[in-house]
Amino acid sequence: MTKPESAHASNVPRPRDGIAAGRDALARTVDDPITGSSPTDGLAPLLPEIRLLVGLSTFAVIIVALYFGREILVPLALSVLLGFVLDPIVAWLKHRGLPRVVAVVLVVTLALGGIALAGLSLGNQVSSLSQQLPTYQSNILKKLRDLRSKALGPGMFDGAVETLKVVKAEVDKAAAEEPAVVPTQRTGPPPLQRVRIEPTPPTPFEEALRWLEAGIAPLATAGIVLVFLFLVLLDRDDLRDRMLRLLGGSLQRSTDAMDEAGRRISKYLTMQLVVNLTYGVPMAAGLWIIGVPGAILWGAVAAIMRFVPYIGPMIAAVAPIALAFAVDPGWSMVLMTVGLILLLEMVSNNIVEPWLYSSSTGLSAISLIAAATFWTALWGPIGLIMSTPLTVCLLVIGRHLPRLSFLDVLLGSQPALDAATRIYQRLLAGDVDAAFEVTTEQLVEADVAAFYNTTGLAVLRMAAIDHASVASAEHRHRLVVGMDALIDGLIEQHPPDAATVPATAVCIGGKWEIDTLAARMLAHALSLAGLPAAHRPSSLITADYIDRLDLAGAKTVCLSFFSPEPQSRARTLCRRLRRRWPHLHIVLALWNAPPELLDEAARRDLGADAVVTSLSEGLLQLAHTLGIELSTGYLPAPIPESDAERLAALRASGALDPRAQPLFDTASRRVADIFDVPMAMVCLIDADNQRIPALFGQTPPGVGGEPGITLRAEDLDLPRSLSLCGHVVANARTMVVPDLARDLRFAGNPALKEKGLRFYAGAPLRDPGNHVLGTLCILDVQPRSLTQRELALLESMADDLMGQLRALVLSWGDATPVATDPVQNPSAIVGQLIPSTG
Repeated sequence: MTKPESAHASNVPRPRDGIAAGRDALARTVDDPITGSSPTDGLAPLLPEIRLLVGLSTFAVIIVALYFGREILVPLALSVLLGFVLDPIVAWLKHRGLPRVVAVVLVVTLALGGIALAGLSLGNQVSSLSQQLPTYQSNILKKLRDLRSKALGPGMFDGAVETLKVVKAEVDKAAAEEPAVVPTQRTGPPPLQRVRIEPTPPTPFEEALRWLEAGIAPLATAGIVLVFLFLVLLDRDDLRDRMLRLLGGSLQRSTDAMDEAGRRISKYLTMQLVVNLTYGVPMAAGLWIIGVPGAILWGAVAAIMRFVPYIGPMIAAVAPIALAFAVDPGWSMVLMTVGLILLLEMVSNNIVEPWLYSSSTGLSAISLIAAATFWTALWGPIGLIMSTPLTVCLLVIGRHLPRLSFLDVLLGSQPALDAATRIYQRLLAGDVDAAFEVTTEQLVEADVAAFYNTTGLAVLRMAAIDHASVASAEHRHRLVVGMDALIDGLIEQHPPDAATVPATAVCIGGKWEIDTLAARMLAHALSLAGLPAAHRPSSLITADYIDRLDLAGAKTVCLSFFSPEPQSRARTLCRRLRRRWPHLHIVLALWNAPPELLDEAARRDLGADAVVTSLSEGLLQLAHTLGIELSTGYLPAPIPESDAERLAALRASGALDPRAQPLFDTASRRVADIFDVPMAMVCLIDADNQRIPALFGQTPPGVGGEPGITLRAEDLDLPRSLSLCGHVVANARTMVVPDLARDLRFAGNPALKEKGLRFYAGAPLRDPGNHVLGTLCILDVQPRSLTQRELALLESMADDLMGQLRALVLSWGDATPVATDPVQNPSAIVGQLIPSTG
């Protein structure tokens, strides 16, 4: 027995061993010198859970702080909200020369005076109405007696009531037949008597104290709001700087977040005021016509209560309905009042609010309801009133701060997934019908070829990326079967013209099933464009497969590949096809290939005649190979019906006057610098051609002259039919073309090919009569895109340019603007202006 004991004792660390163990533990906290591993590496799998736990804990702490700090946070939020309403008026007075302090005092005083006058007016209405109410007691009692008699009289539920009475009587009878329990004789003192104590009525002084206690809290809150409002309006710039410092990170991103939040909240509050007035004024007028007493009072109450979401309109409707019930001996006034309220609600909710609100908040419907519930639970009725502005702030913060982007996903009205991702998800779930519904929505704004080019290929590209990483066999099967059914549905809805000639273009899947699906889409798009085309499925590259390919009558073959490394298979397939059919023109469609496979050397190495990366580019390449001009390859600029009026407005605007040349030069140079593009210009569309009064930029290398030569206006002096700006004038809206060479509308435009232009974005130049005179546009020799904010900025700069032009024309005095015909050389115009400008 001694050996086991000694063995056990040897495992127990002695004091000296404990010190050594501590040293070992300390040494293990240092990275291993050989593997470089650290003990914290074991926490890596737990990082998502740790982040989630920290996020939930932070969220809980914020909610607790909002709840327990509501005594201060509610007045502060109210003051900031009122600051958004009053600050534009303060800024307007400041621009008129008033000091900011005087402007703030004046605006706040006027606001308080308006509230006081409105309160006095409503108080007089209430007082007058309260004096009339006793005269309506007889009507109320009569209607209540009639309702009681009708409720107690015979009705449709009498049979059910009688049956219940019989059942109840039988139950009572059975209970009465049970043996009664004889109570025991009670001895002792008599039972206690219940005594009721009547409270002493309060004295007038106690009643006044009670009213004071009830009103001191709202008065204190109003005082705090007033103090905060003065500080917010006086120190707006300082508070803005402090918020920017707190947000940290990118100053541009934080500035955009604050600007967007202020713009959205101001627009929402303005639109809500307009909506409430369009509801309250008709309400007051309708109640006055019906004959309800206090019509102006109830119209004002209805307008004010609509600031309270959801429950405010219902509360405002109670009083006029009850008053109509009391005033009219009959029921006609009640029915007309209810009908008026329902009619106004339907018009306001379905016509006025969607028209005026539009996307002023950017919040989804469910987020509005959830936000109203959340803020009401935290701050009560005041939280319900401020729920929308507060949630807008959270939305904007989430939109501009990456770490809080989940707020934009949860609260925003924009779809959480784009169309391609939604179709891909529906197909993975096996819901082909839902995928086809999304496809139908996309086809409202685009044709089939454009849908294939943007959305269809994107779906297949996601499937190719997930094929070997996360997709299971079931997912792959659902994707292939569902996409096949989707293309079948599109072919059924948009059948190509029946043709008896054999297919001149054959699209072949290169390796995977998704390659075949892309080949089907390309063949369908070619057929819709008037090119007889067919598709062949992918298979192993064998001699039997090549022999079985029916390419009789085919002039060109397009091989479809989604693989990021298609070199080996593409090279083999091209070689065998060319050996079997030497006359074929082979096009490689590398939908997912890296850039190094797209140059000329790589094309020759693969053995293909051309390489394309998009479906629209494939359409153009195959049409060019077959010597066919696609109807969509070059879309001439249409001429609007009211073009005569537009041309008259152009000549009267002063835009064609040589004295406007410096203004246009400055605008083109500024927009090119701001958007960091090599070329920008001001374009005016005349009857037959586009006129370029100002252009800033350089020619692309090797096109139109030596590299680096400044581009001249004459280089882009084009007929109106070839002008991109002509499309902007015809459609009266901004147009962006990310890649002109791959856009079916403009890829065949000979003028654009000659100039080497690849990107175009043009915003309309509108006069006060809403006539589109031309465009302010930017161009590039490389494909690019614009964000929505950049697009809005370009449109804003175009509007500013027209405003400056109107001011310039006014500065000329009574001189009539000169419309120059034909277009003069810009340098000559500048030379003419030098003497006059002195």
